[in-house]
Amino acid sequence: MSSLTDRPTRRRWLGLALIAAAQFVVIMDTSIIGVALPDIQRELGFTPESLSWVFNAYVVAFGGLLLLGGRLSDLFGARKVFIAGWAALLVGSVLAGVAGTVGVEIAGRAVQGVGAALIAPAALTLLMTLFGGTRDLPKAFAIYGAAAPIGGVTGVFLGGVLTEYASWPWVFYITIPIAVLVTIGAFFALPAIPAARSGSIDVAGAITATVGLTALVYGIVRAPEAGWVAAETLIAVIGGTGLLLLFFVMQSRSRQPLLRLSIFRAPQLGAANLAQVFLGAAWIPMWFFLNLYLQQVLGAGAFASGAALLPMTALIVVGMIALAPRLQARFGSKPMIVSGLLVLSAGLVWLALVRPNGSYWIDVLPASLLAALGMALAFIPSLTTAISSARPEETGVAAGLVNTSYQIGSAIGLAALTAVAAGFTGPTGDAVALTDGYSAAFIGAAILALIGAAVAAIALRPTAVVAHEPVTAEAAA
Repeated sequence: MSSLTDRPTRRRWLGLALIAAAQFVVIMDTSIIGVALPDIQRELGFTPESLSWVFNAYVVAFGGLLLLGGRLSDLFGARKVFIAGWAALLVGSVLAGVAGTVGVEIAGRAVQGVGAALIAPAALTLLMTLFGGTRDLPKAFAIYGAAAPIGGVTGVFLGGVLTEYASWPWVFYITIPIAVLVTIGAFFALPAIPAARSGSIDVAGAITATVGLTALVYGIVRAPEAGWVAAETLIAVIGGTGLLLLFFVMQSRSRQPLLRLSIFRAPQLGAANLAQVFLGAAWIPMWFFLNLYLQQVLGAGAFASGAALLPMTALIVVGMIALAPRLQARFGSKPMIVSGLLVLSAGLVWLALVRPNGSYWIDVLPASLLAALGMALAFIPSLTTAISSARPEETGVAAGLVNTSYQIGSAIGLAALTAVAAGFTGPTGDAVALTDGYSAAFIGAAILALIGAAVAAIALRPTAVVAHEPVTAEAAA
């Protein structure tokens, strides 16, 4: 019987193109909305506090259900789950685009996040099925890995173009034709991996984690308006925290858990995941509030705002693919993670000096490039440390866990710093008040990055450095 990797070469590379498209779109759907946020806020009536849910609804669903997506892929076959994920992403994109109310918009973004949670783990399984054991595996990983930063760059620029010259719903509609084409191509180019004969789905665990994270984020976002000691806030925050703790208890007692807690026995894994949490908690709020500062304070249009973020995004692409892996091979992971978080913190402090009558060239560009350099230096070493610390049979779980850590950090960090910004903005909402709020959020993000650097410095152990160590495509991915 021939193996799945013996299929004609042309079909294998077409399959890789579809898998790379999945990685591209999942990341693009995160970054493409940034420039459109002010238009969405104005037309749908989002408050400054609730606007963060346009991002958080996607991230909470994505991060909360990512482990479940991997489990479903194992039980029902990766191709089926991959196609189901694209169907959900398509439905969510339509909902988010046609939304006329805040509730429908948030629901659409949540459905998009569900689709991404199904697509991401299934895509990696399909890649390994197509190229595992072949000499083309490193090249396949490199292409897959490059699709993520390219998706980020494209999302920033395309979001500006579509918002400026079409309208904000098109930042969601653009996903629809891609979803249709990938779904059709999946039936011809991707292998029908046999489903597992037995196994159970920890639906209760997935629901507990997702509802707990949603409640926690909701409580933090609502606190500035409702009050930190209001019943609504306390119920949401305490209830959400309790559900997340219950999730870990459930995993410890389950025979087939979504997350095997024994994985945390691996040295370095917990510390590297914490570094990812703080990276997401610092970086995503910076990106979120920088978009708002450019448009609502400096008065940049959607296209100009998207173009203004391209140098920062391009530096991240170059840094993550070309610079960070080589420096990691020379100096080791710990110095890279600690120094990257410190550089990110310094860039955020610089951004906190933004002025109501500021200039892009003075107030934004140099500080954003410094922050981007820090992100690029820390992200790849912390990611590869988390995955490589696990046992070989648990690398898939480790990959899902580290992605979940980053998404959860992003959601909680954005929720907390949205509350901080609201507290410093005040009721006037003029350029001075908005700048005060954004500056406070940048300082808060800098503190989170600094805490992350301290945690990494204390918890991570130095790793052996091999002179001229080759940088694998897997590490770059």
